[in-house]
Amino acid sequence: MPGTWRTLRRRILTPDDSETSLARRGFHEKDATSRDLLEKVGRTFLTGFGHAVQARDPLDAEERLEAIEREFRGFAYEGAAMGLGILDGLGVTKGRRVERFLSGRAADHVYMVYVGVGWALARLPRFRWRAVLPGDPVLRWLALDGYGFHQAYFHTDRYVRGHYRDAVPGWPVESGRSYAAHAVDQGIGRALWFVEGTAVDRIVATIEGFPAERRDDLYSGAGLAATYAGGVTDAELETFWQRAGDHRPAVAQASAFAAKARLRAGLATPHTARATAAFCGGSPEDAAAVTDTAMRDLPADGPEPGYAVWRRRVASEFVSLGRC
Repeated sequence: MPGTWRTLRRRILTPDDSETSLARRGFHEKDATSRDLLEKVGRTFLTGFGHAVQARDPLDAEERLEAIEREFRGFAYEGAAMGLGILDGLGVTKGRRVERFLSGRAADHVYMVYVGVGWALARLPRFRWRAVLPGDPVLRWLALDGYGFHQAYFHTDRYVRGHYRDAVPGWPVESGRSYAAHAVDQGIGRALWFVEGTAVDRIVATIEGFPAERRDDLYSGAGLAATYAGGVTDAELETFWQRAGDHRPAVAQASAFAAKARLRAGLATPHTARATAAFCGGSPEDAAAVTDTAMRDLPADGPEPGYAVWRRRVASEFVSLGRC
């Protein structure tokens, strides 16, 4: 009976694969290759979600997640974190399943896990957010990136076309709360890679349509997606870099974050190296090392969170290196 219940739970909670169709979402299709890539990312996310919500224990999902193709495995862990976050938020299971998940192999995918938790926040009542959010004082801001991606992906007219600015009043972190809208915008920028089907000219045009004060975060999010998800040629990477203009430090910072996430999980691909060469002027290892150095001795959250300081340090380092 418990196994039957878990199977039923998966069927009830897991969105249908059709939700990942670019045509269904009304997203731009640049070409068949980019469409297939983006839709596979979405399907893999949902596969990870399903494995997690069906598992008796979060660690029981690891074997299935590890069997997923390397290039896409991080997205499966992201989806798994969303599923476990929803279970935590609904209170249908005992204990904090996301934290249990992070005690195993998911620790190598910690950045993707926090982003996946943000997807769960978007589906849960805000009074339950505190029960879901893991406790790392720096990485917890990544959940707002995931929240922003979810909102732009599923509520595109409001968040992308309508330029809605979400200050996230339910965010349970008091210190640095004013930064929340910036983290959400970073997720919206990342979602634009999907909304505009990796078409660089369209992505840039969409970002430039937002108020000027939001563009740095939006370019950063798009730069992270360009590095982590891919779907473009070297020439398109260079075009995006050139079009980013004054926002290049934010793009370099985000690309370094993406490289760090892939390297920590052992999932770097040839595209990762091409993207860091275009945006960071070096290898994924070099770019990731910048993020490691910048994370040392971060201040505690105050009016500005340590996460924002970390990001600024990384961007400034690429400026000092003459890359931007």
